[in-house]
Amino acid sequence: MTLALPAAPAPAPRRQVFVGTALACVAGTMLLGGMLAIYVLFRERAVSAGERFPGDAVIPEVASNVMLMTIASLCVFAQWAVYAAKRQDRLNVGLALGVVALFGLAFINAQAFVYVQMGLPVMEGTFATFFYAITGLVVALAVVGLVFTAVAAFRFLGGRAGDHEVVVANALYWYFVAVAFAAVWFVIYVTK
Repeated sequence: MTLALPAAPAPAPRRQVFVGTALACVAGTMLLGGMLAIYVLFRERAVSAGERFPGDAVIPEVASNVMLMTIASLCVFAQWAVYAAKRQDRLNVGLALGVVALFGLAFINAQAFVYVQMGLPVMEGTFATFFYAITGLVVALAVVGLVFTAVAAFRFLGGRAGDHEVVVANALYWYFVAVAFAAVWFVIYVTK
């Protein structure tokens, strides 16, 4: 009589892309949080000195509010892509990621509209420098999100339909961008 050992447990799923994305989101949160903290410090010093941001610069509030709604809606479509990927529905994954990319482009376009409407030179002063640095960082995060969405689409639709981790990581990244922009929207566009 031979005794056989039971089979070993299945190895844990590998989640390098998801963990890497989470770490990148934490790093981005620290960067943006530090920039916003310095902006608030300089703004408080300027307010206590009786100064204000450049008087001729008017921030278009409608466009900034549309940006917030766009990035929030984008998260819904990113989650739709996750839902479809877990069910191996390639058509809906492609459609959802396409809409995510479209909304990401709309977000960047709205920020470009804000830049043009303000007409504020970068070297105008402290406010302009911080405004362009912080909003430029958010635009850069959105561009990275667009590239990440394209990679996720090509990877999932190109034959790795069983690996939905990249779609989940893409959604996590867009959640981070949405929360980051919500903070920027409140500090830069609302409280000025």
